[in-house]
Amino acid sequence: MVLEPVCCPHCHTTNVVKNGKSGEGKQRYRCRNVDCSRASFIRDYTYRGHVPEVKQQVSALAMNGSGIRDTARVLRISPTTVIEELKKTSTSGID
Repeated sequence: MVLEPVCCPHCHTTNVVKNGKSGEGKQRYRCRNVDCSRASFIRDYTYRGHVPEVKQQVSALAMNGSGIRDTARVLRISPTTVIEELKKTSTSGID
C-alpha cells in the first residue's frame, strides 16, 4: 500500500483533512492551515472551469484581447463560466 500525501493547492501544506463528498461523489478536503484562504478543495475536478489554473488563464486571455466565446472555445469551458470569472476578477481589484 502506498500513501500519497494530499497537498493544499493554495498554500502547499500537507496539513489537510477529509471534509465529506461532493455532489458527484468526489472526496472533498479542507486545509487546516490558519493562514490559508482556501476553505475546501477537491483534488480532481470534474469540470475544467473549477480548476484554478484555468481561472487564471481566463483573465490572461481577456487581458490579451480574446473574446468570451473564443476564450471558452480555447479552454473548453462554458461562455457563462468565462463571464462569471471575469465578473469576479473585475470586482476583486476595486477597493
